Amino acid sequence: MSEIRFDGRVAVITGAGGGLGRAYALLLASRGAKVVVNDLGGTFDGSGADQTPAQKVVDEIKAAGGEAVANYDSVSEWESAQNIIKTALDSFGKIDILINNAGILRDKSLMKMEIEDYRKIMSVHLDGTFFCTKAAFPHMREQGYGRIVSTASAAGLYGNFGQTNYGAAKMGIAGLMNCVAQEGARYGILANTIVPTAGTRLTFTVMPEEVIGKVKPEFVAPIVAWLCSEQCQDSGKMFSAGGGYFSRAAIVEGPGVVLDAGKEITIEAVVEKLDQIKSLEGGREYASAMEQAGMILSKMNG
Repeated sequence: MSEIRFDGRVAVITGAGGGLGRAYALLLASRGAKVVVNDLGGTFDGSGADQTPAQKVVDEIKAAGGEAVANYDSVSEWESAQNIIKTALDSFGKIDILINNAGILRDKSLMKMEIEDYRKIMSVHLDGTFFCTKAAFPHMREQGYGRIVSTASAAGLYGNFGQTNYGAAKMGIAGLMNCVAQEGARYGILANTIVPTAGTRLTFTVMPEEVIGKVKPEFVAPIVAWLCSEQCQDSGKMFSAGGGYFSRAAIVEGPGVVLDAGKEITIEAVVEKLDQIKSLEGGREYASAMEQAGMILSKMNG
């Protein structure tokens, strides 16, 4: 395979002052991309601000011969998210790639979680992903090309104790990208989701120390870069990555059963078929909600 490069492409990476975002920025820049390194520079729980992290990554890129500019706006407000994208337009004239990576943690059990802990996580993760995507989309649509990669989590796909806020936001991002993939398809805009496992300042609070060094952010970056490339033609997909492991994750629905709607469908009738209802053997993915609805209608009519 020939080397995958990003010469002439402009990438915006949120939360790129460290961890995964930094790894993405350094890799894309090393392959020719012009990069907007966005980072508010707050603490891991979303408080404060510091321009140092983003600027340090920009300096690293420039020292290696690449092109980059820093942006310090928050993703969690519509106005500031627009300014992140505007930085790419003002500095490099366009935006081809958006990696929604900015994130914070406020882990607490459901009983102890304050409403503000929930709202803050949703504003940074889910709202931030929506705002940046909405701001970038019209520019990608106009040029007929775009690559959007957004960050979900196993806490969203599978659940994790003490992360109801984080899990809800991350699963919301997966649904958001599935819809963006459909809206972008006719305009050459691909939207995918990464489910990373990496040692970052966020995961230091939940991962054993001996694991951190085995799941470096640099191990996730290659598949994210591929999803941002011209060679990638996948859209609406989720990929897991960490420590050298790569896999595709998917929402799968089992074949199910059809009860006679011409008769009364009772609780007991459903319970009698629970083994079949719960089985995923012979299950399948659906490309859209309409395709899934069509399947149900076909089974009813069949």
